[in-house]
Amino acid sequence: MSLITPDAQGGILVRDAEAEMLGSADSAIRLFADASTTGGALSAQRVTLTAGTDGASPHHHTGSAELFFVLGGRLQALTGDSVITADEGDFLLVPPGLPHAFAAEPDADADVLIIITPGVERFDYFRLLDRVRKGTADPQELLDSQERFDNFFVESAAWRRARQRY
Repeated sequence: MSLITPDAQGGILVRDAEAEMLGSADSAIRLFADASTTGGALSAQRVTLTAGTDGASPHHHTGSAELFFVLGGRLQALTGDSVITADEGDFLLVPPGLPHAFAAEPDADADVLIIITPGVERFDYFRLLDRVRKGTADPQELLDSQERFDNFFVESAAWRRARQRY
């Protein structure tokens, strides 16, 4: 669990070293702050992917926007029917309802700060996803939890074409 330290003014400090870590050597997620921690303002996590590694499959959120700030490397992202590349320092905002996905470009790692606003309780989603990836949970649980986590999976021919070579 993340150690959350309120500052003297009521702010929230989550130190990188104290954030809950999930994932593997290819794909790691640091959980910083969930909706319950931020009064519903946002959910925040940091995702690091090795070159060519998939992040999230195509999906959309009905009630939240998702922003991606590329801290390092290069991120391939689906936005609607377009596949773009975001480089270090780039900012991408995906509004509610727009299908999106992300992965590291094949020739570069990606280190990305991801913020969902307004916040949704997402830490349990990432924990479930981690268990599915490790084979200790059934992928059907992800499908059954789409409403709970405001994470609705979609098909994307554009994303499939862009990622089929990796």
